[in-house]
Amino acid sequence: MLAQLRQYKHEEVQFDDNRTTGESQTEDTVNPDAEEYFGADMDDVDVETWDTVEYEGDPIQRRSITIDGVTAISVPSESIEEESALPGQTIQVRTDGGIESIEQAEIVEVQDENPQ
Repeated sequence: MLAQLRQYKHEEVQFDDNRTTGESQTEDTVNPDAEEYFGADMDDVDVETWDTVEYEGDPIQRRSITIDGVTAISVPSESIEEESALPGQTIQVRTDGGIESIEQAEIVEVQDENPQ
């Protein structure tokens, strides 16, 4: 099966001389134009990309995760982590290689590539 998830984390604050504590980062200050910064289009570079989104009035980071070869997905009845101010919960994904727990995640879509 193919599974698509969204994972969330708190915004990583990067301090410099032009910022004050608590000042929110905006997309253009955190992510300058990719071609200008890396010298290549981001589609040509295999990197982990987090987007800054707003959740309950605060900036958080979100990324999309696509996992191929999934044999099962489960959501533990008792969360592994403590209560969080982030959306999502722990999702356990089983593949032939083992079980991976993805914290602060939401299931977007799961599809069987070879239905019988």
